[in-house]
Amino acid sequence: MEVCKVSSPVRHYVGGGFDASGVPFPLVDPVTGRTVGDVPEAPRELVDRAVGAAREALRGPWAAWSPAERSRLLHRIADGIERRSEEFVAAECADTGKPRALASTVDVPRAVANFRAYADFLAGRSERSWHTPTPDGRGALNYTVHKPLGVVAVISPWNLPLLLLTWKVAPALATGNTVVAKPSELTPGTACLLAEVMAEAEVPAGVFNLVHGRGADAAGQWLTEHPGVDAVAFTGESRTGSTIMRAAAARLAPVSFELGGKNAGLVFADADLDEAVAGTLRSSFTHSGQVCLCTERVYVERPVFDAFATALAAGAKELAGYGPMISAAHRDKVRGHLERAAADGEVLAGGGTPRFGDDRDGGFWIEPTVLAGLPEDHPAVRDEIFGPVVHLAPFDTEEEALALANASPYGLAATVWTGDVRRAHRVAPALDVGVAWVNTWNLRDLRTPFGGVKASGIGREGGDHSLDFFSEPMNVCVKL
Repeated sequence: MEVCKVSSPVRHYVGGGFDASGVPFPLVDPVTGRTVGDVPEAPRELVDRAVGAAREALRGPWAAWSPAERSRLLHRIADGIERRSEEFVAAECADTGKPRALASTVDVPRAVANFRAYADFLAGRSERSWHTPTPDGRGALNYTVHKPLGVVAVISPWNLPLLLLTWKVAPALATGNTVVAKPSELTPGTACLLAEVMAEAEVPAGVFNLVHGRGADAAGQWLTEHPGVDAVAFTGESRTGSTIMRAAAARLAPVSFELGGKNAGLVFADADLDEAVAGTLRSSFTHSGQVCLCTERVYVERPVFDAFATALAAGAKELAGYGPMISAAHRDKVRGHLERAAADGEVLAGGGTPRFGDDRDGGFWIEPTVLAGLPEDHPAVRDEIFGPVVHLAPFDTEEEALALANASPYGLAATVWTGDVRRAHRVAPALDVGVAWVNTWNLRDLRTPFGGVKASGIGREGGDHSLDFFSEPMNVCVKL
């Protein structure tokens, strides 16, 4: 696996200028486990300054920009990412350890698509109006105006740092807000490059700001608790979401959360088994399972359970080109789940640490792992692992499959593998999730609603759903 190296320093971006203030902490390469740089911990006064710059920008020329002007700006930002795509790919790989093939075909192109999509969504957005009768017969005109929320805090995670940062920043800017972004302290690189692109695209000073740091008792907490922040958009762990929600609730600030998942897959006996196996390998082990949409529980109809389990285990053993866990702490968390699962169930494939005979042996690696034979209340089946681990269990009826899939505190996504179109249309809507894929996985249309239910999130992102969250509808009534 190629090790990507990035020479650009990690810096904050506040009020249109770069800043490296703050006590640094080490940035570790997950591929090798080596320290490769430093991240400056934003002091509280810098967070205050970032929020202040964002609020000042709301009162500046940015407030008068038309939707067409903002749309053109988003296209300039997308152009800037495209021009520097190789730098973004290198930074994404260096931060996360993910394979270059993944970063170059998914993460960076999707960041470009996020800005272009919201530029187009904004250009096609229309206001609503109503002619209202009045007692004097002259009538009135009611129409809706969409106004920005104000200063938006965007907190993005380490697994898809560029994709998920731009997924929130693009609609926030499209609707006229200003942004203070805080990426994960583990993956600051692409956010820094994005700040450089913002400057090159001549985004007005203070419209986009970037601060680095940890969460608790640091930049993340200070930002989400800040009285000058009008809304919070967050992707990450459900527990962190609860903490942010409490902070936002104190000032009744709206929140948009995309949180954790313990996603289920259902494989029916009438499915194309080869397609179901290939799809499940992809849905379980993309980015070594470090994607909120990854499948961690697969329920297989009993007549094909053994064949599916054998084929999936064989496929897992042959996987190559996967990446490491993001950190030593996360690797140890996944290892803990695997140790308990090995003692209580059956390991069909993986379960250990790969050995490479080079620098990667110091990194945070886990083999793609297939488990079976665990009870439904086992931690490896119940808790989100967020690693290259999937558990298989049989079912006998459609009703049982749905009950098993829905018996989770999470509800983000699910997959259904079947050759029966009527079953597909019965089962998919009956799943307690925000997104259900039939005979595919992670096939996205950016116009559609995206998000989870239960502990997997609040609200929806995508298309008009994001534009609606990041704007406040106001009614104007004119008596004629």
